[in-house]
Amino acid sequence: MYRLCYRFVPNHEDASELAQDAFVRAYRSLGKFEGQAQFSTWLHRITVNVCLNRLALKTPKLAPLKSVESAPAREEAVDEAMLRGERAERVRVAIAQLPEKQRATLILRVYHDLPHEEIARALGSSVGAAKTNLFHALGNLRKLLATEE
Repeated sequence: MYRLCYRFVPNHEDASELAQDAFVRAYRSLGKFEGQAQFSTWLHRITVNVCLNRLALKTPKLAPLKSVESAPAREEAVDEAMLRGERAERVRVAIAQLPEKQRATLILRVYHDLPHEEIARALGSSVGAAKTNLFHALGNLRKLLATEE
């Protein structure tokens, strides 16, 4: 849940707060869980809703992502690592500019590798809508990245 929140707000403190809010809401709503979907899908939906609600209230702060993925490999030259880091930052900024549903769909599919059916349940939409959102998200992401270059 933290990783999912971190994709919406690439800031450790905000992501931790969102994940905690999602856990509290899930705990309070545990009696309402009907078992029609997997528990993880239900939890994803709560987490995405918490993130989208927070983003609707305030603009996310974009901070550079410091992770193991962006650390240069021993064989990788420093300039190549810097280029890779700059590209990753451009992608993060572009993803933050996508409409909410497209951003959520893209994050759940690409970063969390969820199937379209689970994404649809997590976002409260149809499978077709989830596929359409992903298609439009990828197209808009290409456009945003192309305009930067």
